[in-house]
Amino acid sequence: MHEVTSPQAFDGLRVAGRQVRRPDLTAATMDHNVPTDPDDMEIRDPVSRKQIETLRENCKEFGIKLFALENNDHGVIHVVMPEHGIIQPGMTVVCGDSHTATHGAFGALAFGIGTSEIEHVLATQTLPQNKPKTMEIRLTGQPDDSIAAKDLILYIIREIGTSGGTGYAIEYTGEAVQNTSMEERMTLCNMAIEAGARSGLVAPDQTTYDYLRGLPYSPSEEELDKKIAEWEELKTDSPAAYDRKVELPVDGLAPQVSWGTNPAMTVDVNDTVPDPSNLKRQEERQEAQRALEYMGLKPGEPITGIEVDTVFIGSCTNGRLEDLRQAAEVVEGKTVANNIRAMVVPGSQLVKKRAEKEGLDEIFLEAGFQWRNSGCSMCLAMNPDRLEAGERCASTSNRNFEGRMGTGGRTHLVSPRTAAATALAGHFVDIRKLQ
Repeated sequence: MHEVTSPQAFDGLRVAGRQVRRPDLTAATMDHNVPTDPDDMEIRDPVSRKQIETLRENCKEFGIKLFALENNDHGVIHVVMPEHGIIQPGMTVVCGDSHTATHGAFGALAFGIGTSEIEHVLATQTLPQNKPKTMEIRLTGQPDDSIAAKDLILYIIREIGTSGGTGYAIEYTGEAVQNTSMEERMTLCNMAIEAGARSGLVAPDQTTYDYLRGLPYSPSEEELDKKIAEWEELKTDSPAAYDRKVELPVDGLAPQVSWGTNPAMTVDVNDTVPDPSNLKRQEERQEAQRALEYMGLKPGEPITGIEVDTVFIGSCTNGRLEDLRQAAEVVEGKTVANNIRAMVVPGSQLVKKRAEKEGLDEIFLEAGFQWRNSGCSMCLAMNPDRLEAGERCASTSNRNFEGRMGTGGRTHLVSPRTAAATALAGHFVDIRKLQ
């Protein structure tokens, strides 16, 4: 849990005279309202400050593990929990946050819930659910090294739409998925919700087990082999029957850039802004036209000709160490374009410490990026990091809705590599040509 969706759940427990049934299976962190400027961490907004204080008090009262701001071990919840080994294969994981689907990368059933459901879980450690339908998204072939998991998931959503996964639990399969790291799998599962799905998951394998080895809350070395034998049984049978199957080739896939106001409004970086008149359905044409007006774009405009004001690298989608390494490789020895505000926000304080140990902070700072503390930051306008009306941002976050990053702000979803290259050029860049 985090500070925004949990306070009412604890109030409900108090009113009913109930305790938290399994505090040992509950963990919390502070992320949505947290400032990220290392020189100014004061929380000035009274509502934000109250939510932070309330989470601290609730966790102390009910004996819940808290990754706290004052302990400097906080971070984005979907980054903090996996990196400590709290999330493991076969678990059912819930949180009052839609991007809880992230944790399906471990072969867990993970999904977001509402505040009243949080109270129910805290009190009973159970939750009644309707069984979702099953969908396989199989990625065939293997993209080149310029393509990140963010490009893959934007391509998937572009193909099946933002409602393509509604009512389903998605399993990602195929060669391109098997070859991904745990960080990349978390990116894929994180944005399953953007395709309308209840959850997304990847079957656990050796990549999963290697990631979990030695983490604070992972099984001990003595227990791990026994656990792995159990986790091996979680894999989907072959052949298996799904309610729906989608097969998408990713050989030769280009880096992806969103142009509109939902993640399905995405095209190849070397393409142009679509013309709404070419869409089949009137509803789609109207939605696309509105998106163009909000985004300040014209049909036929080359994506690489679109200039930005801000570049944001971070969030629960792309704020992990591997994401920062990819961005640093692009910017090392180069300089951010004039008039570009570029910021890197590690997904957790642990990610920040590890990045600094590798010297990534120096690479970003020398290039002209801001190097900040962890938090949800610019992903959503609930803290000081936000866009002004009309500002255009290349963002590694997961949502490009109207006003998501600040009233009137314009968001383009991209991978860390594309975001980094965009910061250098001041406009979108085909990273393949830069390489």
